[in-house]
Amino acid sequence: MRTGIFPGTFDPVTQGHLDILRRAGSVLDRMVVAVAAGYHKDTLFSLEERLDLCRRSVGDMKRVEVKAFQGLLVDFARECGASAIVRGLRFVSDFEYEFQLALMNRRLVPEVETLFFMPSPEYSFLNSSVIKEVARLGGDVSGLVPPPALEALKGKFRA
Repeated sequence: MRTGIFPGTFDPVTQGHLDILRRAGSVLDRMVVAVAAGYHKDTLFSLEERLDLCRRSVGDMKRVEVKAFQGLLVDFARECGASAIVRGLRFVSDFEYEFQLALMNRRLVPEVETLFFMPSPEYSFLNSSVIKEVARLGGDVSGLVPPPALEALKGKFRA
């Protein structure tokens, strides 16, 4: 069984994340959404909230698990028996950083490949930071995040 790891902070999970996850799931047998526990970014949502939002957002997807991880992603990939790390590439500017990560991961664990997926055009501009900023300023992000994330954002930014 070919398992892929889809890592991120998912703060919050977006339709762009789910788009990549669905398409990666059509190529791989099993997907693990790896929610980063300790990260260099300040998050709006706690780890428990991000795990819950991801689980509720992928609830209808078959062969998808949501787990927290910390430390090296490649160590977590080994623990999960993964053969691939799934990453999204929105812009050319993403490529340089992602390429460096992929090469380092390959050096650390050569048997785990990195697979890059481009988002569908309607989600190519999305990232969680933009979603949070628009939601914080009262903008409508419905359709850009799954319903659980939309409700959670409304709860965080309610005046």
